[in-house]
Amino acid sequence: MWTNLLTELQSGNVKALARCISLVENEVVGYEQILKNLPASSTPIVGLTGPPGAGKSTLADALIEVLVAQNKKVGVLCVDPTSPFNYGSLLGDRIRMNQWYSNPNVYIRSLASRGSLGGLNPKIIEITDVMKAAPFDIIIVETVGVGQTEVEIAGLADATVVVLVPEGGDEVQAMKSGLMEIADLFVVNKADRPGTDDMVRNLRSMMAPGFNNDRRTPVIKASAAQKTGIDEVLTGILEFLQIPATNDKKLWLLAEKAYLLIQQKRMKDISKIQLKQQIEEGLNAQSFNLYGFIEKYR
Repeated sequence: MWTNLLTELQSGNVKALARCISLVENEVVGYEQILKNLPASSTPIVGLTGPPGAGKSTLADALIEVLVAQNKKVGVLCVDPTSPFNYGSLLGDRIRMNQWYSNPNVYIRSLASRGSLGGLNPKIIEITDVMKAAPFDIIIVETVGVGQTEVEIAGLADATVVVLVPEGGDEVQAMKSGLMEIADLFVVNKADRPGTDDMVRNLRSMMAPGFNNDRRTPVIKASAAQKTGIDEVLTGILEFLQIPATNDKKLWLLAEKAYLLIQQKRMKDISKIQLKQQIEEGLNAQSFNLYGFIEKYR
């Protein structure tokens, strides 16, 4: 079964791609055989991250438009937050990108974060590798937009674009968010709003060579809704992708992926639902202590 799926996936069969992603995300029996037989691929992954409301989905939509105009095939993964209470997810990014549903050069898949704190889906590594086996020219991954925890994308993407807005705070707030270290490119979106130039100036002063690997991280003004600055953003992304990654960086990225995959395997038998039930029982018996509770899992 999986051999036929892989063949169809590599040939560009969209149904096979969707099927493979579902098998992997839901850990259906046999999904590991698909992963173990994925071909090597150099398709670049571009990560879009940043705080809520920065316009990541609108920017992704604008980038798709430019890439499609260049006759490129684009794969898009949009991760939406999962409720920690009922495990539901709106998956609303698809609403903003609905004009591409019937375009044969665009494939969009929405994923729920499923409780992951890093702005991604727990199976995002495997799913992006499945996407890379399909004949895409570029893959865009958009994170949840949860604030100050979205740094996992740096271990996944070949180029990480941090999207900010003029009213997102001063440079101290930007540093505090932890996004400064992971950005390969900054985009100050909604550039028609007041404060844009100040935000750009502050970011550029902080990104001087010596602060960030002897390379000045580009800061680009754009307005995704107005479709301005998008060509410059894409040019900045493509220019960064042309920079050869050091062997050490590649090794660290692979080590990070391996660590996360091993972590998932070892945590496989731990269920949040069961933990909640056991905690509830302990609280009802008035004998619950969090640190004593977790001792049995060590």
